[in-house]
Amino acid sequence: MKEGPNISVTASLMGDPARSNMLLGLMDGRALTATELAQTAGITKQTASSHLSKMLNGGLVAKEVQGRHHYYRLRDHTVALAIEALLNVSEVGTGARTRTGPRDPALRKARVCYDHLAGELGVFMFDRLISKGWVEETKHGGLTVSQSGWIGLAEIGLNEGHLKKTRRPQCRSCLDWSKRRRHLAGQVGALIMNRLFEMKWAKRLPNSRIVQFTASGESSFEAWLK
Repeated sequence: MKEGPNISVTASLMGDPARSNMLLGLMDGRALTATELAQTAGITKQTASSHLSKMLNGGLVAKEVQGRHHYYRLRDHTVALAIEALLNVSEVGTGARTRTGPRDPALRKARVCYDHLAGELGVFMFDRLISKGWVEETKHGGLTVSQSGWIGLAEIGLNEGHLKKTRRPQCRSCLDWSKRRRHLAGQVGALIMNRLFEMKWAKRLPNSRIVQFTASGESSFEAWLK
């Protein structure tokens, strides 16, 4: 057997329908209880607990304990990126569109992808950041905020001091499953989305990945990126 990570183990953990539904339920960055995740997957709490134990051991989720309550969340952004990538592959490979019901148009317009903005408006933002030169490629093929980019981000109250000393990239692209084009992930992607909420340009709908912009907020968002 070749040395290195055994992706078949991770793939099998993600591949179970109940577990995949629970992972999708955590894609908005929230931490949920086993009971809440059982409802998301349409299974019993006992079965959900068994699945969560396997995903915990497999490094897909992390557990937080607050008093008598146990909450589960995605382990980190790398798991979210893997799930988003699988959504793209699944939609192409199976020939079926990933639909979520009557609220699907809103989900496709703007949604949370773990902790950054995805959907039509997320792709629009990424395209504008690149065309304005605010985000540019590094010589190693990565992405970084340019000097003019920090000036632009300062317009919404963000600066380099908001970045954390972590291994997580400053910027990275994430292939959007509904648009098949890139949106912005990484620390800067998360900072921008949080700032959109702080400025009340947009809000997250309860128990949903949908990001709903106000009319004035969407206008301000587009004006900032004009």
